[in-house]
Amino acid sequence: MTSSPPRASRRPYRLSSRLAALPAATAVLASLALLAACAGPPKGGGAVTDARLSASTPPARGEIDSFSWAVYAEPPTLDYTVAFDYPQNTILSNVCESLMRWTPALTTEPGLAEKASNPDPTTWVYDLRPGVRFHDGKEMTADDVVFSLGRQMDPDNAAAWAQVFQNVSAITKTGPLQVTVTLKKPDSQFPQYMASAAGVVASKTGVEAAGKDYGTTGGLACTGPFQLGTWNKGQSIELDRFDNYWGTKAKAKKAVFRILTDPSARTNAMLSGEVDGGYLIPTESYARLRASGAGTLYFGEGLSTVNVNVTNMQGPLGDVRVRQALSLALDRSGFVKAGLAGAGTVTGSLTTRAAWAAAPEATRKTAFDALPPTGQDIERAKALVKEAGATGRTLTMATSSIGQDVSLLATAVQAAGSRIGLDVRLKTIAPNAFTALFTDPGAREGIDMFPLTYYDSITDPLDLLSNFKTGAYMNFAGYSDPAYDKLVEQAAGTYPVDERMAVEAKLQEHAAGQLLWIPVAEWPTAMFQGKRITGAPTTISYMYHPWAASVGAAQ
Repeated sequence: MTSSPPRASRRPYRLSSRLAALPAATAVLASLALLAACAGPPKGGGAVTDARLSASTPPARGEIDSFSWAVYAEPPTLDYTVAFDYPQNTILSNVCESLMRWTPALTTEPGLAEKASNPDPTTWVYDLRPGVRFHDGKEMTADDVVFSLGRQMDPDNAAAWAQVFQNVSAITKTGPLQVTVTLKKPDSQFPQYMASAAGVVASKTGVEAAGKDYGTTGGLACTGPFQLGTWNKGQSIELDRFDNYWGTKAKAKKAVFRILTDPSARTNAMLSGEVDGGYLIPTESYARLRASGAGTLYFGEGLSTVNVNVTNMQGPLGDVRVRQALSLALDRSGFVKAGLAGAGTVTGSLTTRAAWAAAPEATRKTAFDALPPTGQDIERAKALVKEAGATGRTLTMATSSIGQDVSLLATAVQAAGSRIGLDVRLKTIAPNAFTALFTDPGAREGIDMFPLTYYDSITDPLDLLSNFKTGAYMNFAGYSDPAYDKLVEQAAGTYPVDERMAVEAKLQEHAAGQLLWIPVAEWPTAMFQGKRITGAPTTISYMYHPWAASVGAAQ
């Protein structure tokens, strides 16, 4: 379902794909959580038949006093070290900034560091922007960067992004506005993650003054276009414009994030104008919002794939033929129409095509041409089950009312199993407990599979493909192949994009052939924007880009 956002964004719906590595796992959860519980096809007018992706929304015409935005859950904290899920990052991205910045086009550009250089394979030097001020008025220095990144590495913090720093041996101040990161070995992923919450810089003085209350009360001691204002627990979080911001001033004087946990309540608030917009729109509300005239429903690149996560290879799923059979029996098209309200694309790939945007065409072709078929072949699937000696065997699939993408995918897997001689039983898990599947091995006991929507926190296929390395956080089934591990290490240690993605294409082929997760669909980012405002990006960049600064008056 949905990381990390579990980076978690590693993130699962991402529970956010992170808690230690939740970046990915966590994110997954988050995406799932947004969807409303539903036992049948989408309500309110059927599936969306035209979900073309847009790069952006029209630019704002001018400033606005305030706008409101819906989020599906209240963050337990806004401490950047545990910003592993959608609600936290949707808000925090406008308050706290990182060394590098993810753009709406899902590329990376300078952030608080005006320059990043790589003088040798194990050294990254970040030259900071001069004159950047924290919300308390103090000027940013190299000391703040060393302190901020150091918090991610402190085992006492249980930082969600700790895995990003696993190859870091030292973070040192090498000038008043220069920080040098020394790696144990070359790591192509580390510099990319410096555009995510892993690279956030906060005031050393401010964080230390807040102590254990940092992230829950008072300010966040950051540098973004907005600063934390009033936090009405259980109701809303307000951000106030920071007029001493180093970059382009925000167009809104205030951004108010309304906490609306019920999917119907979120949708109704958008329809009535009670809130001006939101991301992570419940799939069953797509058609209703699109036809309402109250605003515009947009779709943008989400770097997200919906999968069946195989968590137990000790039983029937330990035989790749059984995994292949389930994949061949799945009605992916039916799931996209019902579970994703038509706003998705059937896929046999664990990674999205957009994640390969930087790869040469020949490499992209290699990565996608050898994928398993996505069409149904029941007879072949039956034969595979029989060959594996698995006919009549029982499998347990977790399901939850957390969202129709979860519940309907579980039902689709059960239906596929019944057609090919497998007894797939559903185990219903409460929405609040579903995230435990990503963090607690005990919660996965007795479960063979569960729905997983995974989003990348960087635009690199290795973000997902590294999950199948021996001992990886999201490798719940305990898969281990020395040859695969070697390829992961090779890709991680290769900086030239063309060379790295050629290795990642081999990883993609291996993971696809083994069906370590069973891919089902690509899922775009959905965003609704009311008539009063415009300017919000449509892509998943909102997780780590100060998107709210661009939102202003539509007229």
